[in-house]
Amino acid sequence: MKKTHNILRRLKPWAAALAAAPLLAHAWTTKPVRIVVPAPAGGTMDVVARVLSDAISAEIGQPVIVDNKPGAGGAIGVQALNSAPPDGQTIMFMVSNILTEIPLVMKTSFDPVKDVKPVTMVARSAMVLVSAPSVPANDLKGLIAYLKTGKGSPGSYASYSAGTSSHYAGAIFARKAGLDLQHVPFPGSPPALQNLMGSQVDILFDGIVTSLPLIKAGKVKVFGVGAKTRLAQLPEVPTMAEQGFDEIDFSNWAGAIVSAKMPDDLVKRINAVLTRAASSPKVRERLIAQNFVPMTSESPEQLAKITHDEYERNARIVKTYNIQLNQ
Repeated sequence: MKKTHNILRRLKPWAAALAAAPLLAHAWTTKPVRIVVPAPAGGTMDVVARVLSDAISAEIGQPVIVDNKPGAGGAIGVQALNSAPPDGQTIMFMVSNILTEIPLVMKTSFDPVKDVKPVTMVARSAMVLVSAPSVPANDLKGLIAYLKTGKGSPGSYASYSAGTSSHYAGAIFARKAGLDLQHVPFPGSPPALQNLMGSQVDILFDGIVTSLPLIKAGKVKVFGVGAKTRLAQLPEVPTMAEQGFDEIDFSNWAGAIVSAKMPDDLVKRINAVLTRAASSPKVRERLIAQNFVPMTSESPEQLAKITHDEYERNARIVKTYNIQLNQ
């Protein structure tokens, strides 16, 4: 009996190792992973990274640390990413406007095509048109009529940052609706929404992630969804395309990128792990709870094409509507 007990005791480490083998087979590294986030803690990008970090850690059996590097239109984060060895221990979670919008209007220290590789898309965030609750309109036609004749003074549209899709959508809306609106940029959604609720600005195209809680609380009014389809969270709100503004279709993707120097086989291994992590019911539930739309990931090559196409489309918008940082 004692001999059997000793044998079982010696076998325990082997049993543990065998149990962990499928987990470790998924890992692309045997060391801790750092996720660089080019935004402050609490923002949209940070939320996605923290939702995914626990799931990634469970997949690879290693600690995953979120490292916030905000500033300079994402350039500080990209610099931190590219200054690390391209060995898979440092990846970056971001929202795609860092690659497809900001470089079109701001001189950045990185090339969004040549310096990074898209890896995985985990979610998208749709855009909505909102106003202060005091605006005397209940639909888009009424809002346009109010902005044309009801104010008695020039109107304004806010954006959560100059040169982003929030800015693009406002410029497109103003021109297509025949409105003379002044652009008022803010450093992020929270101050833009605060000024909107205080009626310092009239309208704002904002991400659903930050606007939905205020819509539900009755603190802002919603007039349209700037995406291809209606949102499950707001099924009664028509898209901007349904209301005659088909150009207003902006839905940035959130996901991971790595240094362009990383070997393609390693990129594919990271893609596989992140796709598994993002597909878990728990992660999808948490993303939905944060008002994201979970997405089925594309391959790195497909995601690179999607990113390139969005960049080219935005470049045409910037040129057509003369989008500038100081506008």
